[in-house]
Amino acid sequence: MEDKIRSIREAATTSVDAANDLPTLDAIRVRYLGKTGEISLLSQSMRDLSKEERPRFGSLLNEARSLVTDAIEQKTRALEAVAEKSRYAQFDATLPGPTLSRGASHPLTQLMGKAVAIFRRMGFSLADGPDIETEFHCFDALNTPADHPARNEQDTFYLPDGRLLRTHTSSVQIRVMENQPPPIRIIAPGAAYRRDEVDATHLAQFTQMEGLYVAESVSLADLKGSLEFFFRELFGAETQCRFRPHFFPFTEPSYEIDIRTALLGDSWMELAGCGMVDPAVFEAICQKRGDRAFDPEKISGFAFGFGLDRLAMNLLAIPDIRMLVETDLRFLRQFAN
Repeated sequence: MEDKIRSIREAATTSVDAANDLPTLDAIRVRYLGKTGEISLLSQSMRDLSKEERPRFGSLLNEARSLVTDAIEQKTRALEAVAEKSRYAQFDATLPGPTLSRGASHPLTQLMGKAVAIFRRMGFSLADGPDIETEFHCFDALNTPADHPARNEQDTFYLPDGRLLRTHTSSVQIRVMENQPPPIRIIAPGAAYRRDEVDATHLAQFTQMEGLYVAESVSLADLKGSLEFFFRELFGAETQCRFRPHFFPFTEPSYEIDIRTALLGDSWMELAGCGMVDPAVFEAICQKRGDRAFDPEKISGFAFGFGLDRLAMNLLAIPDIRMLVETDLRFLRQFAN
């Protein structure tokens, strides 16, 4: 038995030394160390030995198995090193590298960056809030009556617990006023959600930017001056702005803003809504805060909002709003800069 173990060990190590590729080396491993390999079969034959002989031959078998295993591992590393060196030997370092495509910001991201930069120059700071909102922040605090169509399940995405996906980023304005006394001058860009039929001009999720300025003696002139400055900076100095009376529950008086510029075909186009903050909104905030920091007898403010998606459509001559969310690189690359 001892001679047989020695013979198998020598044959195995000789075969390992002679192996010149990894498949051959794996076949040697299976031949000697596999379940039906020669060393494994010798282990099974130990049951025919006496109790006195088993420890000695068991030790010899373990030594042989370790020796063959180590030899195979060393040879594997050597063959892998040769293969790696061979691959690099075929590499031509003078060949040009692969062409890498250069990324760019999405057109909506570019437009948001421009809009934020303009408002920052006027002293506005960025504010943010959750996409999942309560009815208080989205409707009640904004003076929206219980029977208003926007609160209908056919228009708003409600969750089982009664919360909802915000229908506008005006909810951010409410949260800021809850936690910060005047003066406040913020813009709140972000996603809004409505149950609109998706078509060339509507999406169920869209990007909105709303703003709020609250302080003592804020007037309608401040509102008009701020928004006229913004649109002229965005579309050009020759842009004309028109404020048409409208109705929003949370502003009084309220206006829709039309602009006319050669960049957009020199015809009037509705782009935004705005107005002076309704005193009822300030009263709701005072009640929520438990103080009179927003006493409508002492402070006033204006609010505005517009959709960045439609603004991008008009600014970039995009015929279908769905093109902004379809991630077609052929379309998006034309706006890379």
